[in-house]
Amino acid sequence: MRVVSISVNGLEQAVEKGFFEWLVQQDADVVCVQDHRMRAYEIEDRNLIPEGYEAYFIDGERNEDGGVGIYTRHFPKAIMYGFASEQADREGRFIQADFDKVSVACVLAPSALGKEDDPIGDDDLTALDHKDDFMEAFGLLMQKTLRKRRQFIFCANLQTAHHVTDASSRYHKLDASGFLPHERAWLDRLFDEMGCVDAFREINKQSNQFTCWPEWAEGWRRNAGIRIDYQLLTPGIRKTILDGWIDTHTRFSDHAPLIMDYDIEIGF
Repeated sequence: MRVVSISVNGLEQAVEKGFFEWLVQQDADVVCVQDHRMRAYEIEDRNLIPEGYEAYFIDGERNEDGGVGIYTRHFPKAIMYGFASEQADREGRFIQADFDKVSVACVLAPSALGKEDDPIGDDDLTALDHKDDFMEAFGLLMQKTLRKRRQFIFCANLQTAHHVTDASSRYHKLDASGFLPHERAWLDRLFDEMGCVDAFREINKQSNQFTCWPEWAEGWRRNAGIRIDYQLLTPGIRKTILDGWIDTHTRFSDHAPLIMDYDIEIGF
């Protein structure tokens, strides 16, 4: 079973840059797309579905909130839109497909990079407060999920790097969201206390394994990279990981695709 996770910063422009042509070469079973920035119905209306795949997408009240979706070659048993978090569900930040032996979810956390103190709405919340609220709600979902017998893969752009080796030296010097102490501590709890598995780090311990080079941080030109894209596993499928890599040669957005292979039979 091959699973691809990618933040596209707008699905339509990614397709124009050759996303579907690249996807044909990947032979992926499930493709999780974050930050599609359009209405879900437009994806079918504009034929933004690669041949051989079914498409399931959720959008936010505002296109700029991002939205997430799943392309799959296999019909799921069920689709879950949202996870009963009022904020996240209004913004289209979660969708889950249940297959026979595993569930695959696509997740997009709010970004506060470069706008930490910007106001959000009329509640005196800042962009960083908004992100922190989402992470708290998602953390509660993960606590419940990790107690279940069913196995899960969460393809998530969490907008946060975990360890020093997951962010270039420039982030070590910035007081910027994505690498703040309390954000990294949230990941400590997710992995060390809850027992969630960072699939990529199970097989690759090297430094400078980045998935995103934000334009705000002058990105690729200065290698100001950061690893904020994950495939998160329930512990029961830790040993199914076969291979995984970040396709740094592919550029549909300021993110690179994360590709993981698992010894899991997805079909019925």
